[in-house]
Amino acid sequence: MDGHAPGQTVAMNAVAVVCRRGWNAVEPRERTEMKNPAQTVIVHHTALRYCAHPRDSISQLAHIQHMHMQERGFDDIGYNFLISGDGMVYEGRGWGIVGAHAKEHNFSSVGVAFMGNFSDELPSSASLSALLRLLRIGVLHGHLRPNFVLVGHRDVAKTECPGEHLYALLPKLRDQLQNQ
Repeated sequence: MDGHAPGQTVAMNAVAVVCRRGWNAVEPRERTEMKNPAQTVIVHHTALRYCAHPRDSISQLAHIQHMHMQERGFDDIGYNFLISGDGMVYEGRGWGIVGAHAKEHNFSSVGVAFMGNFSDELPSSASLSALLRLLRIGVLHGHLRPNFVLVGHRDVAKTECPGEHLYALLPKLRDQLQNQ
């Protein structure tokens, strides 16, 4: 996806993904490719300020990447994708790259973080719709197994993530994915 102008979206069938260059991502120290399509999608929230405007989202992405690389010692931003309140999808590590979002599950999963704190607020319908489109594209392009499992971070780790309000919507999202 590199080679695009800053801020340019990359059409991925029915979902637009802002490439790394579009949000001024720092180059990763290292990248590890996944050996197989992911079997699990792990939903997170950033537990930071809600973002629904590209300007806010881009500054928040830079903050998250800096925090992950400098404070946590990750090779890059930990998530594969991040979704803002306006339904924009931002490329983190992207498809086929091992993330750093759920210990012991990174090699077989894709981590998608909603930008905001969903212990306190509800995710937007635009962001939920964007997740569904992203996952359909992931299956279509062979990055996700057709029978992948959608879980919240709290299902695989001792955490409140992805927040009560977002977590409560996962069964509905699973139903929508199965009935397509």
